[in-house]
Amino acid sequence: MISQSRREIRDDRCKQFRTLTQKVDHFGFTNMDTYEQRYTLNTDSWEAGRPIFFYAGNEGDIDLFCDNTGFMWDIAPLFNAMVVFGEHRYYGESLPYGNQSYSKPEYTRYLTSGQALADYAYLLDYIRSTIKGAEQSPTIVFGGSYGGMLAAYFRMKYPHVVAGAHAASAPTLQMTTPCGSFFRVVTQDFLIESPQCVDIIRSSWGAINRIAATSGGLQRLTNLFKLCRPLESGDELKNWLLDMYGNIAMVDYPYPTSFLADLPAFPARVYCANVTASSFDKTNDDIDIVQRIVRGTNVFFNYTGQTDCFDTGSQGTPSIGDLGWSYQACTEFVMPMCSDGVNDMFEKQDWNFQAFSDSCFAQWSVRPRSEWPYIEYGGKNVTNLRYYSNIAFTNGNLDPWSPGGVRVQVAPTLPAILITGGAHHLDLRSANKADPPSVLQARQEIVALIEKWIS
Repeated sequence: MISQSRREIRDDRCKQFRTLTQKVDHFGFTNMDTYEQRYTLNTDSWEAGRPIFFYAGNEGDIDLFCDNTGFMWDIAPLFNAMVVFGEHRYYGESLPYGNQSYSKPEYTRYLTSGQALADYAYLLDYIRSTIKGAEQSPTIVFGGSYGGMLAAYFRMKYPHVVAGAHAASAPTLQMTTPCGSFFRVVTQDFLIESPQCVDIIRSSWGAINRIAATSGGLQRLTNLFKLCRPLESGDELKNWLLDMYGNIAMVDYPYPTSFLADLPAFPARVYCANVTASSFDKTNDDIDIVQRIVRGTNVFFNYTGQTDCFDTGSQGTPSIGDLGWSYQACTEFVMPMCSDGVNDMFEKQDWNFQAFSDSCFAQWSVRPRSEWPYIEYGGKNVTNLRYYSNIAFTNGNLDPWSPGGVRVQVAPTLPAILITGGAHHLDLRSANKADPPSVLQARQEIVALIEKWIS
């Protein structure tokens, strides 16, 4: 059984960084540049010959994921496993060209999932060749969200390196998932808590538009939301709020966390409680509606009361690499997003691939190749994945990314585990007394699979 433990790993295990010199370009023979990849390695539970648990780092500082992936730490003693977290190139401090890494296309071109997976393969080869007793240690790869995609891809591309993969909340099919699916799940998460809350949120977009259109309206909105700098447009505020709703739904965990921000248990519930704290009807004026939204935003951006003003360019923790992900979304991972204002609580926004491509070219001098992930890894038709093996896909019904996950089992060795009441990769977090039974069951299934994969 998996014992109860703390929600996050807050000791120094996630701060004991090591580095490995990696090639910037693994697939060419002319660029001889190298960089230092950061990783953590812990052998507290490990015994010679026993497994290596490896986390495929995603778009952020590796210690953030180490702090919030307690499941690996919880089960390491069961398997006498080594625990390794590898930082993704171009994130955290693993910057191939230092502060210039994002400065020009000649440098950013090496930010790809394929290059990152090669980093991980080299890292594991280094560990096996330099730590006595690890030469034959089987490796299980873990990852959540984009990291979950990488975990699955790692097993697909390097089956001789990793014996199995736990791909949690991995939207590997998101590139061809209907564009409105994400915001429909976000809306459902809030609707579960309060239909009135959803009505107020839906009304708020028009209220913001009308206030912004008045003389001095943008300054009034700036003051109401206590923003650090004056708004340049109403869209700036709305995009900030749009991202916030998605993030609240993603981390709608049943206990307090500090992954994306310091949040209470069930943050969508607390948000809605703040928004609906007093009576509301359709005649309420725009200022009243917006003030309700302001009370809600404090749940995500200022739950501890320590923040004096808010930055519309930020969504909580600076440890998530938004800049790097914007490049990856403009190259390999085009994930269409849209809303219709009917089946969701947002303004109508169509998906326009050409406009998206133009914005990518303006920012990065690149054009997206939306077909590439399916060419490289498969999954354009989910049944194509049946030729792979030993990948467990887990998805929670509260997670807005779940529609893009693998939710059907297409082969006996590709289990698809659904977690009722689970938000974004809840199953990768440490065991907690507030966990729903479904996530306890999912973790037990993963433990059984690992035992099978390494036997």
